[in-house]
Amino acid sequence: MCREKILTDNLDRVEKIISLASQKAALPREAVSLMAVTKYAQDKDVLALLAAGRLRHIGESRVQQACLRWTNPIFAKYPVQKHFIGHLQKNKAAKAVELFDFIDSVDSLSLAETLSRCSVKKGKNLRVLVQVKLTDKDTQSGLPLAQARELAKQIASLPGLTVCGYMAIAPQVQDPQELRGLFRAVRRAFEEDFPLKERWLSLGMSADFAVAVEEGSTLPRVGSDIFARNLEDL
Repeated sequence: MCREKILTDNLDRVEKIISLASQKAALPREAVSLMAVTKYAQDKDVLALLAAGRLRHIGESRVQQACLRWTNPIFAKYPVQKHFIGHLQKNKAAKAVELFDFIDSVDSLSLAETLSRCSVKKGKNLRVLVQVKLTDKDTQSGLPLAQARELAKQIASLPGLTVCGYMAIAPQVQDPQELRGLFRAVRRAFEEDFPLKERWLSLGMSADFAVAVEEGSTLPRVGSDIFARNLEDL
């Protein structure tokens, strides 16, 4: 089977799972968008899905690497929404504002203020999500839910930014069902805090995106299930 066929089959499988999960959540299918995490994907695989018109949202976590890819005219001609989903250092904020449509990992007022200044300078309205911390690991970025909610309120007054939701990375567990309570708490806060027309709740990755969508995620992030599944030996 050719590489392009495997990629589209992988994507079809993920989309089918999302459709079934959104039905369980009583969410309209069009309310849930897949973010394809392209940070570790090969360029030829990303291009194959772009050329097929299959990607709307992409996620990257390294500014320099993403810049090399998405400023290349071969990639830049495709209209996709680019999300930064990694830990952003303030000294790379200006480049991130220039390149990305969303910064999904804002976890401090000082970072938000830096993004605000850069956005205003560039005459851009940048959409941002506040990162919620769902584990007690020191290596995990983000804020506890109560602090994340307060930060979202503070960002709302900053020029050049539109805060439109929450992003969270769940702890790794053997049974994704264990995560339901964590996802549900973030969803409840999201529904209270973001009555806007454009709002995004980014929960779930390859290991747990079905459960995340069932609990209300509208922007699951999936990488390996698209760009690694059945492709390792090709």
